[in-house]
Amino acid sequence: MNELIGRVFHFEKQVFPSNIDLYSKLATDGQSPKALMISCADSRVVPEHIMQAQPGDLFVCRNAGNIVPPFATANGGVSSTVEYAVLALGVRDIIVCGHSDCGAMKALVHPESLETMPNVAAWLRHSSAAQRVATEGYSDVDDNQRVRIVAMENIVAQIAHLRTHPSVALGIARGEISLHGWFVDIHAGAVLGLDGATGRFVPMRDDRTLPVALAASPRRAADTQSLAAAE
Repeated sequence: MNELIGRVFHFEKQVFPSNIDLYSKLATDGQSPKALMISCADSRVVPEHIMQAQPGDLFVCRNAGNIVPPFATANGGVSSTVEYAVLALGVRDIIVCGHSDCGAMKALVHPESLETMPNVAAWLRHSSAAQRVATEGYSDVDDNQRVRIVAMENIVAQIAHLRTHPSVALGIARGEISLHGWFVDIHAGAVLGLDGATGRFVPMRDDRTLPVALAASPRRAADTQSLAAAE
């Protein structure tokens, strides 16, 4: 622990001085992050490291299982972070990022492991849809495969929850927000992206179009001309 804490001195003596112009600009002008990433709190998955982001590039919300509770009137940390990122910071890309070998997803596969962790069990109820799909929608898979499946289905479920948030729903309707689902394969050092057109996760490659779960495009359910004619 002392070794880890001691790295703060390296930041003060080496990292900060070598990036003083960047930090001065951020301190003076404030932040304008390019994306919001909602990722798992797992220590092996570091959003800034994966995206090779600089300070100020990324607005990050981390929790067990990269969960986005559906919008509700009760206040919550994830809901507040999403709302602030969209309305105050003007973020236009939101990424829900899960990963392989996820402890939260393992707990969904083996719920008996949560008997002594009631708070975790309650939190993971937000992943019930993913658990149900993985249990009843896939057959003939072993536990390791099922954990991976639950993790991917959980990303899909959390994106669906994200769309219930009014700030996100408005941004989508205006064509201002794109939603992304990423799966980090820790073992392979690779990132898979959710392709909204096929519903599948595909490898992200620099020579291919970036897969997007929901691309920014104006959307209105009602035809205003038809409504006017009906009146």
